[in-house]
Amino acid sequence: MIKNFKLTIEYDGTAFNGWQRQKNGRTIQGEIESAIFVMTKQKIALTGAGRTDAGVHAIAQVANFICDTKLEPDYFFRGLNSLLPNDIIIKNCEKVCDQFHSRYDSKSKVYRYKILNKDLPSAIGRNYTWFIKKPLDFNAMKEAVCFIAGTTDYKAFEGSGSPRKSTIRTVLRAEFIEKKDDIIQFEIEANGFLRFMVRNIVGTLVGVGLGKLEPSDIKKILDSRDRKNASATAPPHGLFLVKVRY
Repeated sequence: MIKNFKLTIEYDGTAFNGWQRQKNGRTIQGEIESAIFVMTKQKIALTGAGRTDAGVHAIAQVANFICDTKLEPDYFFRGLNSLLPNDIIIKNCEKVCDQFHSRYDSKSKVYRYKILNKDLPSAIGRNYTWFIKKPLDFNAMKEAVCFIAGTTDYKAFEGSGSPRKSTIRTVLRAEFIEKKDDIIQFEIEANGFLRFMVRNIVGTLVGVGLGKLEPSDIKKILDSRDRKNASATAPPHGLFLVKVRY
């Protein structure tokens, strides 16, 4: 019986070469597909809602796979969690309609980025925040982030080699959600993202916080459509895929 299964997945991306399956290198997609093969003896294709890069984490990545099986979702839920390494957890498994597609059906994705801004780095949690020693002007960064949301061309924040037909995206919101205990948290939700888009935006907002850019420069950078005008890409380990909305 042909069934379509939807997975909600949490993973620590530290030791992975990203989501997407590769011939050489450990990937989240590859690990889960291998575990499904052990359970079903079928080579299935797991489709993720977003292709996170090497070192990027997920709290609730969504993926689906189609399989000819009598097995029920609870069996996959328990079986996959027993087979997968401890840096990947299946949080939920459910049967969905045949037409469901984790990437094409998603309405938006939410990413969160964490910055540790203090004199000393943290030994515990160092794989989940970007450590910046120099004090950041948080008020200037909050002023700058107001220019991010909207439907516009984000080519200036696009990494090279991005597979896309258009660089226009709709960012539903972009905001600093919290600053507590030297941790600055940035959150962004959009209908889609260009390669490295979130990390390039964060890197540029940090440029504002360091006084290298004025808050109003964000608008100028967007209008320029030139990646050279934005700041360096923020490292991957501070980035989390938080939610996929359908």
